[in-house]
Amino acid sequence: MRTATLGPEQRVRALAQMSERELDVLVVGGGIVGAGTALDAVTRGLSTGIVESNDWASGTSSRSSKLIHGGLRYLEMLDFALVREALKERGLLLQRIAPHLVKPVPFLYPLQHKGWERLYAGSGVAMYDIMSLSSGHGRGLPRHRHLSRRHALRVAPALRKDALVGALQYYDAQMDDARYVATVVRTAAAYGAHAANRARIVGFLREGERVVGARVRDLELGGEYEVRARQVVNSTGVWTDDTQGLIAERGQFHVRASKGIHLVVPKDRINSTTGLILRTEKSVLFVIPWGRHWIVGTTDTGWDLDKRHPAASSADIDYLLDHVNSVLAVPLTRNDVEGVYAGLRPLLAGESEATSKLSREHTVAHPVPGMVVVAGGKYTTYRVMAKDAVDEAVHGLDRRVADCVTEEVPLVGAEGYHALWNARERIAASTGLHVARVEHLLNRYGTLTEEVLELIADDPKLGEPLPAADDYLKAEIVYACTHEGARHIDDVLTRRTRISIETFDRGTRSAREVAELMATVLGWDADQVDREVVHYEKRIEAERESQLQPDDLTADAARLGAPDIAPV
Repeated sequence: MRTATLGPEQRVRALAQMSERELDVLVVGGGIVGAGTALDAVTRGLSTGIVESNDWASGTSSRSSKLIHGGLRYLEMLDFALVREALKERGLLLQRIAPHLVKPVPFLYPLQHKGWERLYAGSGVAMYDIMSLSSGHGRGLPRHRHLSRRHALRVAPALRKDALVGALQYYDAQMDDARYVATVVRTAAAYGAHAANRARIVGFLREGERVVGARVRDLELGGEYEVRARQVVNSTGVWTDDTQGLIAERGQFHVRASKGIHLVVPKDRINSTTGLILRTEKSVLFVIPWGRHWIVGTTDTGWDLDKRHPAASSADIDYLLDHVNSVLAVPLTRNDVEGVYAGLRPLLAGESEATSKLSREHTVAHPVPGMVVVAGGKYTTYRVMAKDAVDEAVHGLDRRVADCVTEEVPLVGAEGYHALWNARERIAASTGLHVARVEHLLNRYGTLTEEVLELIADDPKLGEPLPAADDYLKAEIVYACTHEGARHIDDVLTRRTRISIETFDRGTRSAREVAELMATVLGWDADQVDREVVHYEKRIEAERESQLQPDDLTADAARLGAPDIAPV
């Protein structure tokens, strides 16, 4: 079992090693594209480093709809190439690269018109399945099916009878986006990449016109490092233009931010055995199964305010509730909403003023010698974006470099996952955990579950669930710090787990216990524990306040009322 540890010691060592000798590739940005780029580069035999100014996946890549999909609606736009590419990647992730993290999910599309709509939508879904099979990686997902209204209401009793005349059901896939990114970073580290989060680029090193590296500031322990690299890859998403500004080069394209918000509600609020996909006047709306919850989203509106903390306004929340309630027999209310999160999509700017019409395709450019920029795209096709970015970087290296191999590289935790899944009852019996707990761990860590179980064997108290968030074991909090690079409460409650959106208290009742568990690994004293808890509580308070505001401007101002955590 290949593995890697992203604990405190490994982080310090990674920064030191990056500054000791020139790298082939330095990746700036620790979202899914940056993580994928680091993995692509290191598995071609290139010496590789990756830095992220905040936490892994702290931006767009932890705030998506959590879907791995071909983009059914792009068929309607006749973007067949993008759909075909995404469907191939979906199959690879499900079958080979990350079967422990990427899972099939059913969706029901209610039909509202007799005759022509079934023919029209059915043709699109049939083409979707055919394109999936023709990619060579379409096995493993059930084919679509046509349902009568009676059958559809048996599958999804929550729907109003007058909201449909029939339905189509098809399958896509989903994952925990932040966990997926952390796993890609760990896989890159397992192959030799140097990885450090909370490490900000404060300037680029230049020799004449050429970029030859970057100055990196350690935001946790202080100090700056000069990291020299033959090629630097800017994969900072919605911050692409800001990063390019450090060398006074915007590049050959412009990235605009589109805000998408999502609501999380308990499973019992919507009586359905399947997800839903609904048409809106602007795009589509998903109701996505998420463990003991549903995710409802998303919006698609332009955003030019604070990029670190995009805020969901009261108008955003009303928009989603109004649209989902248009088909539900028992409407959702504000009181049903456990969590709200907002993220920014990096879209390639074009002539359209509407962000929903901007390109989801990606672009790679080499604006100055020594620097590659990759932007745009969608989560599902991150591996293709990473390949294209490294291909471009290789042009700047004066030696032969191996072709991309990530199509054949499983993420850590994937190898042997199915065998361990088949042994889950035996594992439950030997550890004393309920089999449902073991399944939960296997679907979050794959075969790395054995590392979590080792923590419990050493300290049986870690096998207990968190009292205020009992989906998660205390061992998972410790493991987030020892193995997954978590440095602050936000990292654990918002990204390593999803407690911040899966509980009505949004993690505040768990904050102190989580901080105390983290303190045993990170060496916090009582004062630091208090600071972490107070910061988290203020963050949640600011988010709740922002969600009461009528528009983006006032919501943004309210959210910025809580400062970012700063180690002392």
